[in-house]
Amino acid sequence: MGGVGDEEPATKRMKLSPGQLRGLSNGSSITEPVAGSSRDLMARPLTSEGDEEVVGSKGVIKRVEFVRLIAKALYSLGYKKSGAHLEEESGIPLHSSVVTLFMQQILDGNWDGSVDTLQKIGLSDENVTKSASFMILEQKFFELLDDEKDMDALKTLRTEIVPLCINGSRVRELSSCIVSPSFGGTPGKNIARAKSRPKLLEDLQKLLPPTVMILERRLEHLVEQALVLQRDACIFHNSLNEEMSLYTDHRCGRDQIPSRTLQILQAHSDEVWFLQFSHNGKYLASSSSDRLAIIWEVDVNGCVSLKHRLSGHQKPVSIVSWSPDDHQLLTCGVEEVVRRWDVSSGECLHVYEKPGLGLVSCGWFPDGKWIFSGVSDKSICMWELDGKELECWKGQRTLRISDLEITSDGKQIISTCRDNAILLLDREAKVEILIEEDQTITSFSLSRDNRFLLVNLLNQEIHLWSIEGEIKLVAKYKGHKRTRFVIRSCFGGLEQAFIASGSEDSQVYVWHRGSGELIEALPGHSGAVNCVSWNPTNTHMLASASDDRTIRIWGLKELKVKHRDAHSNGVHYCNGGT
Repeated sequence: MGGVGDEEPATKRMKLSPGQLRGLSNGSSITEPVAGSSRDLMARPLTSEGDEEVVGSKGVIKRVEFVRLIAKALYSLGYKKSGAHLEEESGIPLHSSVVTLFMQQILDGNWDGSVDTLQKIGLSDENVTKSASFMILEQKFFELLDDEKDMDALKTLRTEIVPLCINGSRVRELSSCIVSPSFGGTPGKNIARAKSRPKLLEDLQKLLPPTVMILERRLEHLVEQALVLQRDACIFHNSLNEEMSLYTDHRCGRDQIPSRTLQILQAHSDEVWFLQFSHNGKYLASSSSDRLAIIWEVDVNGCVSLKHRLSGHQKPVSIVSWSPDDHQLLTCGVEEVVRRWDVSSGECLHVYEKPGLGLVSCGWFPDGKWIFSGVSDKSICMWELDGKELECWKGQRTLRISDLEITSDGKQIISTCRDNAILLLDREAKVEILIEEDQTITSFSLSRDNRFLLVNLLNQEIHLWSIEGEIKLVAKYKGHKRTRFVIRSCFGGLEQAFIASGSEDSQVYVWHRGSGELIEALPGHSGAVNCVSWNPTNTHMLASASDDRTIRIWGLKELKVKHRDAHSNGVHYCNGGT
């Protein structure tokens, strides 16, 4: 591609018998009502022989905690006998006797007893004790109202809830339930009424310290967390269907990265400067120094064929941009005009131009009703689809060779405004933010989630900037070659976990985004690779555009089925369903 110059760039209540308590989410192990002696009512540490022991090779898992979590998981899974047997054999109870009594009292609706027992649990935080008491007494209040015992409910509110001196706004809402019970609160505002007692117990479980009542599904959460951490640490993970097992540590192979040329597209007669997959992954558009743009179609098997040649530009076509619905395409000639095309028919629908000036970049607003373009006088203009100019931001907003992006909410336009600076222009707040680099910026791209910018620099580095909240540089990628030309990179793969880039040494480079590790350098082209694009719906498909006048479609190595495609003028391999 051309060189870089100076200017470039609430449910029904239920009562359960004590024997049903094990089946609840709280996972308690009792089978009979808890009576217990007075000493049993006092909270005490859960002790067992060897309670200071640890398990596991690292010495970080406490045996008592581990056994309690396993017992909790067994009850949650419905293995009540196994849970009870584990408690008995290990000598490690899931809950202390006072906590077990407390849980039973909640399920029995023994509100006064449960509040009294709560005090005996011995919580260190008085605010937690008050909040738990409030939840219990609120349930008592609502159940009295449901039983049409309004005076008893009022007494509970005045003598038990109010003295807690917390949650004043909620107390006023409860008062309104007596004044206007049909509304369950103030007119036009519904207030949650009595919940099921098991649900109350679940909510109390979330409030009380986990050492007192273990959170529901805690063991499952820890296991899931371990699996996710393994997956995130796997630099080759690139498939939704990749199975993960508890039996082995998770590792993906290099074969998850598209690294084999499956197809060579040869319809351009000169250097291919730019290409981009459509949002739905069904099309690929390319632009070239031959003054053509081409729309390619990707079939259900991942095979690419020529759909339309788009002619009409009088200068090389530097960039293309897909409409949000992928029904239309913009193409921009080098300091020339922007053309809008119908993807289905290949017809040119409109030409956008500025008399005496050239357009250098183009893009769509997220609603698809407007387009915008960088202009050779360094301004940015916005048009309606029919060509009516709506707004123009004057001044040094963009450069002669410039990428132009807009966030998915339509609020921020992003452009290169100086050789070493990127402008984030907030259209609504009229605020401008600059990202400044030490080196000349040659291109940039915006991540799909609008959180990151990928910036290519003159010094053969690619920088990853976080633009969500505090703007900061988070990663650098090195290894590719760039001395003279504009080289573009992209996000890609599963959850955009990878960075791909072209290079002047005729290779395609792929890094793991999080670690910065270079994964692949893919040979095949015989000229500089100017641009790459990763299919957003097929994580195993990557395309590259080169000065050798070809486009290469990259896929997984194990694909072997050969086909012949007259449109591509070359042998290709299907790339699998998406």
